[in-house]
Amino acid sequence: MDMRAPRGTYDAMPGQVERFQYIEEVFKSVAERFGYKEIRTPVFEHTELFERGVGDTTDIVQKEMYTFEDKGERNITLRPEGTSPVVRAFVEHKIYGQAAMPVKYYYKAIPIMRYERPQAGRLRQHHQFGIELFGTNDPRSDIEVIDLLNTFYEELGLKQIEVQINSVGCPKCRESHREALYDFLYDVKDELCSTCQDRLDKNPMRILDCKNPKDQELTKDAPIMIDYLCGDCSLHYQEVKKGLSLINIEYIENTRLVRGLDYYTNTAFEFCNKALSGPSNVIGGGGRYNGLIEEIGGPETPGIGFGSGLERIDLALEAEEIEVPIKDYCEVFVLIADDMAKEKALAILHNLRKSKIAADTEYTERSFRAQMKHADRLGAKYTVILGSIELEKGVVLVRNMKSGNQEEISIANIVKYFL
Repeated sequence: MDMRAPRGTYDAMPGQVERFQYIEEVFKSVAERFGYKEIRTPVFEHTELFERGVGDTTDIVQKEMYTFEDKGERNITLRPEGTSPVVRAFVEHKIYGQAAMPVKYYYKAIPIMRYERPQAGRLRQHHQFGIELFGTNDPRSDIEVIDLLNTFYEELGLKQIEVQINSVGCPKCRESHREALYDFLYDVKDELCSTCQDRLDKNPMRILDCKNPKDQELTKDAPIMIDYLCGDCSLHYQEVKKGLSLINIEYIENTRLVRGLDYYTNTAFEFCNKALSGPSNVIGGGGRYNGLIEEIGGPETPGIGFGSGLERIDLALEAEEIEVPIKDYCEVFVLIADDMAKEKALAILHNLRKSKIAADTEYTERSFRAQMKHADRLGAKYTVILGSIELEKGVVLVRNMKSGNQEEISIANIVKYFL
């Protein structure tokens, strides 16, 4: 019997969890400052949602979804990405008819399940942050979304960030690019990997997203989307670039950037961290998806958003040697000198905690010296020492663990001393 965590999953243990909590709190702070409200969606959805939303030519739908039939014979899929469930909630609750546009949502560190080869920062269960903005096609909203993600990384202290952008056009202008791309790829189709051969008739643009080095070489001179943009898409793209320059966000145009999901239109972007190598250096990305809400059953409503992996961000912080502040679990350790002090120590501990002071005490009959060492291991800033002698006098001894200074404090004033 194998009682280990399944392949591609992990246990976040104390020490790691505090790093994750810090990243989550920074994201929450930034997202809410930009006017986004938190949304929480189910960890599983009807499979059709992802087939229609993400697209049946994507790796996610073809290879990576955890799908099963439940006891009601419904086809269910564990959440493989964050946008489609938020769109479904927006449509199901008819938010489009209740709220002034745009509507802004964020989600933080939600579990994402994909059956893929585990790699650094991308496991079969990993966690994503994301935001979704519905109800406007204004290029300034594209700029806001990119600015939010950039601000998040900056406030974490990340320095080695590279922003890549592209436009994947709209269905109207994408058709002419599709024809030119198909003609180009048809001549080399027999040399492409089997997955890309299958994509050729269904969605040839997805071939540009293939990570196979041979396919990348074969398609390096393929027609690029920005040469086929219609007037509206070209103007939109120029306004996004102009706006990014206006707020001093440096970017690189990557004409091969199409992202891995079928719902993207117009702006597509990725954030890479140059301290990481290989495919793992992409720590976040997203784009516009103007037809997705209609595809899922809602009215014509433009949208844009991004996703960013928690584990990849943490790897980037480590790679850049950025120190993450770890919160204190024990500010005060109540040290029990003898059995006579146990009851009073319990009352002191209770009062400290009720006053929002992180406190702990001894439960395992350690010696006085061992308790002091344990308090030091917990990172306690102070010890409150209590024994029968102190009880008779109605005092405790408060020791500063850093300086070693010690003073007597009345038991009645002990909570006030730490406030």
